[in-house]
Amino acid sequence: MRTELSNRPVASGTNALASSIVLVCRPRPPNAPIATRREFISALKNELPEALDKLKQGNIAPVDLAQAAIGPGMAVFTRYSKVMESDGSPMTVRTALSLINQTLDEVLAQQEGEFDPDTRWAVAWFEQHGMEEGEYGEAETLSKAKNIAINALAEAGIVRAKAGKVRLVPREELPDDWEPAENGRLTVWKAAQYLIKALQQNGESGAAELLKKLGGGMGDNAKDLAYRLYNICERKKMSKEALPYNMLITSWPEITRLVQSAISLEKSQRTLIQES
Repeated sequence: MRTELSNRPVASGTNALASSIVLVCRPRPPNAPIATRREFISALKNELPEALDKLKQGNIAPVDLAQAAIGPGMAVFTRYSKVMESDGSPMTVRTALSLINQTLDEVLAQQEGEFDPDTRWAVAWFEQHGMEEGEYGEAETLSKAKNIAINALAEAGIVRAKAGKVRLVPREELPDDWEPAENGRLTVWKAAQYLIKALQQNGESGAAELLKKLGGGMGDNAKDLAYRLYNICERKKMSKEALPYNMLITSWPEITRLVQSAISLEKSQRTLIQES
C-alpha cells in the first residue's frame, strides 16, 4: 500500500519509506492438515503466479515485490499445521521463506516465454553480463539456443558486436527520435528501454506519449519485463541499473492515466468535428 507521500515534510531529502506492506494474520483451524515439503512446493507453484499477477496489476514497485510475495507464500505455508522435511523434522520459517523467494524467481523467469526471441536473448545475456561486454562466441551460442542471429540483434539496435565482443546497447546510446511505427523489428526489450529513456528525459508525459504509440499489449509486456530485470538486478547486486526499472513501475499508474486522458481527448475532438 502506498501509505507515504514523497512531498510530506519528513520525507524531503531523506531515505523515507514510500509504501507499507501489511501482513494479515488469521487463526489457523485446529484440524489443519500436515503436508510434505513436495506438497508445499507444489502448492506454491500453483498459487503464487496468480497472487503475483494481482500484485503487479496493483503496480506494486519491484523493490517491494519480494517482500509482498511473502504474504501469499506464507498463506500457503501456514495453512498446514506442519510441513515435514524428508528427515521427518518440521520445516522452519526460514526454509519456507527461502522456498517462497525461489518460487518467485521461477515464476518471473517463466513469464519470459511470452516475450519475443530478441527479448529472451537480451534477458539471458543481461543476467550473465549486465550492460558489460562479453565474448562473441558466448553470445553466438546463446543466440542459437534462442533461435536468433547476432547480426539480427545488432540490426535491431539491441546489441553492439565489435572485435570479438558483444554488449547490450545502453539507454544513453539509443536514438532520441525513435518511432515504434517505423521500426520493422519491434521488441519488448526495446519498448521497455525506450519507455525508461522517455521517462528519464521527458518525465511521465513523455513516457505516456510513447506508450500510446506502442499500444497496451506491448506496454504490458514491457512492464512485465521491468519486473523481471529488476529481479535480476537485485540478485546480481546491480543497484544502479535496478533503479530505472523500479522507477518505470512506480510511475506506471500516472503514465497510463495520461494515456487514457489523451485517448479520451482525441475521441471528444473527433466527436466535435463530426457534429460540426
